[in-house]
Amino acid sequence: MQDLLNTVIWDGRTIADLLTLEFLASAFGNVLAALVIVVLGFVVGGWARKRLIRLGQAYDHLDITLFNFLGNIVRYVAIGFAFLFVLNTFGVQTTSVIAVIGAAGLAIGLALQGTLSNVAAGVMIVFFRPVKIGDFVEVSGQMGTVKEINLNFIELASTSNVQIIIPNAQVWGNTITNYSVYDTRRAEWVFGVGYGANLKQAEEVIRNTIFNDPRALAQPEPFIQVNNLGDSSVDFLVRVWCASGDNFQFQADMKRQVKEALDAAGIDIPFPTQTVVHVNN
Repeated sequence: MQDLLNTVIWDGRTIADLLTLEFLASAFGNVLAALVIVVLGFVVGGWARKRLIRLGQAYDHLDITLFNFLGNIVRYVAIGFAFLFVLNTFGVQTTSVIAVIGAAGLAIGLALQGTLSNVAAGVMIVFFRPVKIGDFVEVSGQMGTVKEINLNFIELASTSNVQIIIPNAQVWGNTITNYSVYDTRRAEWVFGVGYGANLKQAEEVIRNTIFNDPRALAQPEPFIQVNNLGDSSVDFLVRVWCASGDNFQFQADMKRQVKEALDAAGIDIPFPTQTVVHVNN
């Protein structure tokens, strides 16, 4: 048996040499060091992740989604380096391992380039915050209220309360119209009156009707002027500021109320007419 142990060679040494007390102590030391390195990798990675998340939570203007994402990346990087140190402790050439990981990462990146583009766009959206949860926006031809933002897509609820999912690459790569950024918006109408109407009276009726509504703001200065002489009407262009949240309903209400006020004042609101001339041959 001893002859067999002396003849079998592994890594330039016989099994008898490998079973010496010195070798076993060295191997135990390497295993212990590897365990310590792995534990330290998890501890450091977890600590760094928590610190980044706390940093995101400390400031209201920072989005916690981004810091969760960055925290997870830092954690996995720390654990990855720990395993590389473990391999190096056991004599494994980590250069070749890193090369293999790099090649695998490149292949995965090419296979998942669509998904990764969404993730990259998601990072930009979360960092620069062109939209926030609760904003009413129009993106990629879709309009609705933002319900969720993550690293792959944003979720909108349409005005009919229908869920709309838009990949982040389409959000970041397109024009974003955000109706909720500013506190005030300008409501706009065009009201037409007949050519025989008293224009000064019509303007007063329109102005009084709109400004009797508490949603109309006196500042910035409103604009109520004749801006077009149409085929059958004199058109008033009216621009009045209101709170952003009131804009849609305010415009709808004023269309009806101004029409009713003009009717009550006896001011004609014309509609297009056609005269058909019939010629008998």
